Amino acid sequence: MVSLFRKPAPEPGLDDRIAGLARRRGLGQPAEPTETKLDEPAAPASPAELPRPIAVLRTEPQPSPSVNRLDAPPAETSPPEARFSIAHETSMPEPESREQITDEPAPSERPTPFPVNAPVVVPLGDAAARRAEPPIPSSLIAGSEALLGSMEPPRADTSPAAPASRRDTLEDKLEAAKTQLTARLSSEIRPERRSLLSRGELAKLVDAAVQAHFVRNSINADPLARRDLVTTILQELLNPTAPDPEALGHRRTPHRALVDAAKAQIQPMVLEHMDIAAAAEMPRAAFEAQLTGWVKELLAETKIQLNFAEQRELVESLIADMLGLGPLEPLMADETITDIMVNGARQVYIERRGRLELADVQFRDDQHVMNIATKIVSRIGRRIDEAKPLVDARLEDGSRVNIIIPPLALDGPSISIRKFSKKTITLDIMAQNGSISANMATVLKIAARCRLNILISGGTGSGKTTLLNAMSRMIDAAERTVTIEDAAELQLQQPHVVRLETRPPNLEGSGEITMRDLLKNALRMRPDRIIIGECRGEEALDMLQAMNTGHDGSMSTIHANNPREALTRLENMISMGAVNLPSKAMRTQIASAIHLICQVSRMRDGARRVTHIVEVVGMEGDIITTQELFTYQFQGETGEGRLRGTFQSSGIRPAFLPRAEYFGLDRALLEAV
Repeated sequence: MVSLFRKPAPEPGLDDRIAGLARRRGLGQPAEPTETKLDEPAAPASPAELPRPIAVLRTEPQPSPSVNRLDAPPAETSPPEARFSIAHETSMPEPESREQITDEPAPSERPTPFPVNAPVVVPLGDAAARRAEPPIPSSLIAGSEALLGSMEPPRADTSPAAPASRRDTLEDKLEAAKTQLTARLSSEIRPERRSLLSRGELAKLVDAAVQAHFVRNSINADPLARRDLVTTILQELLNPTAPDPEALGHRRTPHRALVDAAKAQIQPMVLEHMDIAAAAEMPRAAFEAQLTGWVKELLAETKIQLNFAEQRELVESLIADMLGLGPLEPLMADETITDIMVNGARQVYIERRGRLELADVQFRDDQHVMNIATKIVSRIGRRIDEAKPLVDARLEDGSRVNIIIPPLALDGPSISIRKFSKKTITLDIMAQNGSISANMATVLKIAARCRLNILISGGTGSGKTTLLNAMSRMIDAAERTVTIEDAAELQLQQPHVVRLETRPPNLEGSGEITMRDLLKNALRMRPDRIIIGECRGEEALDMLQAMNTGHDGSMSTIHANNPREALTRLENMISMGAVNLPSKAMRTQIASAIHLICQVSRMRDGARRVTHIVEVVGMEGDIITTQELFTYQFQGETGEGRLRGTFQSSGIRPAFLPRAEYFGLDRALLEAV
């Protein structure tokens, strides 16, 4: 199928010159000045009337007076090399050369319209006629070659390397132009200015720069190639593949900056027209629908132009500030993020897959951060101000929050959020992820089922609470469990669970409830197990006493770098309780209360692994004796940066084997170790 295109008429002078040039390429000699009218069909010419054989495009009369239809199929008498229609049935001489173009065009002649994609092959005149005619200026020849080059079919007598080299040269020039213009425009049009320009305005600037570059470097490219170059440069400016070194501190996309600017104008107007009491009682979906309508009206009144995606982002940002955590909402919704660290208004770091990275979110100012911090602590009945500049809190999903503000935080309010995955983590999943081995998972399941007192040791962010949650799934559903925490973050799945949380002092400095108070009260609540979120102070003595008084199966976490240091820290925390116990008495208390210590570590590749499972055997003199059941042995590093290692069993028979036999799990325990 042949597509018909109507192109705008060029300038009269250039039109005549190009028409004459095309005609002379077919004649090779001066042509008779004739007029061709588009509204009348051309009269067929006999071969005798033609001065020389001419290969021209066959035209047929059309109903429309201004459009001519071209025949694509070749005539039967044409040679195999010809891929076009000819207007006469005479044989065509083979063209001698296409390098010399002679004769000036007749000013009164007009070219016959032809499609730009139709191949044209025309013979030239003899060599004597070409030598007798003056040469055409090189600029005109270059321009006409650019126009007619795409219409010439491949010839058998021409070398294919020449057009290929010309094509490669043009492509190289376009590629170099893209690189140079992208770098220059990226430095001249800063991201702040790009965010204020519409896509059309930015495209005009890029198009002007491309045209100037083509003129300056004498690049002859067709309009389609220029348009593609403008589009490519425009995409690079709007979505850069590499960050601008001078704009690393401003890690925002152009539309984000535009949305923030619109939000600064719209938000005060929304709050002015909104009924706070009615909005608080309204369902979120209905509130979002009404807010969307208000925002559209306000944008029209203020003549702020935003597309649909930007309007949607503006509404979501307003809802996040009113009902959620503001800029932190998208980070909270991302399941791959485990920690969020706000260092003032302009710097937010996240931990993703064990690695820290700078997030692409910012607050307006420090007061904006304070508003979010106040919203977090007020939900659990706490406060944050200059009189109480630091606080531990939790979110509705159980995520742990620590907030510290000026004057203690010198660079602005700081918020640290420890997220917990909404997906349930079990020991089997940890084994699949490589955090523990299958045999280690079996031993930990048996230890939890046999009601051993377990202490989980590790550094900050090593996964102590995650392991505690996973082991707590082995607690029998018929048992009564009491949890005690500073900020409730444990996620026990059993139906009979009582959750207790400490309380800080009020404005008068009274009313404080410590973990030791809750632990003493828990002993009167008839618990089967007591789980302490983290043991960090004088409550250690009460925890050990509870473990020694019929509350087997209790668990807790502690900060330590290895199992032996965990026992030492536990002894030091007992001394913090102002109880003058001899060292041997404290160690005896620890050896009789703690049965198993699990050491968790976050390694340099970001992975969290259980590196030691140590059993507390008893006392030898004044020393607590232990034996290792499993250890993690480092072996090397893979090409992707992951650490290689194996979990090795010591092969030692566990000392709690009689207890496992009591629960009918001795055979499984021996097979695992």
